[in-house]
Amino acid sequence: MQTPPLDNDAVLWSGDPADQPLIVFLHGYGSDERDLFALRAHLPGDFAFASVRAPLDPPFPMGGYSWYPIEGLDSRDPARVTDSAQRLLEWLDAHAATRTAVTLVGFSQGGAVALQAMRLAPERFDSVVNLSGYAAGGSLEGDDVLKETKPPVFWGRGSADEVIPEAAIVHTTDWLPVHTELVGRIYPGLAHAVAPQEIDDLNVFLKKRLAPRP
Repeated sequence: MQTPPLDNDAVLWSGDPADQPLIVFLHGYGSDERDLFALRAHLPGDFAFASVRAPLDPPFPMGGYSWYPIEGLDSRDPARVTDSAQRLLEWLDAHAATRTAVTLVGFSQGGAVALQAMRLAPERFDSVVNLSGYAAGGSLEGDDVLKETKPPVFWGRGSADEVIPEAAIVHTTDWLPVHTELVGRIYPGLAHAVAPQEIDDLNVFLKKRLAPRP
């Protein structure tokens, strides 16, 4: 595996990690663990929150961190997305193993890694949130399980987002309804960002995860 382990010393925590369902934030390319962590003030207080740092350094002069390369021969290679997803699962096993309900909230690259982690370990997650991201190509061992269990997934993106390649959007549009219980939203005029309306929709989605299951 080419991807180093996650740095647990860089993880930001909020809430009671023992008694609350957990949301894990996965930031986008060139950012860090502080980025999405700010969203916690706008999300249901019934959750505990952890924000992790991606394990790779992007090429100079880009700052921050990345989950996988988006340039060169390894650009958006599904195998590299899987590498980071496996590293995330290792971190969860070491630091959140007792959680009965874990939701991943990822932006852009982080959204792709969140879906990939769900594909590797479908039983591990209560739901996944993909903000301005996509589903990586190829097949994984958990895909057939997902077709049967259909876990809840929120996918939000902007109509003016020109960062994610069109082919990746088309693939994700086809893949998610087959493998998940999809809540999809497209926000008119929004570029590669998160909109206030999207946060409102995300709140509704997350509150439904807190409702007692039948």
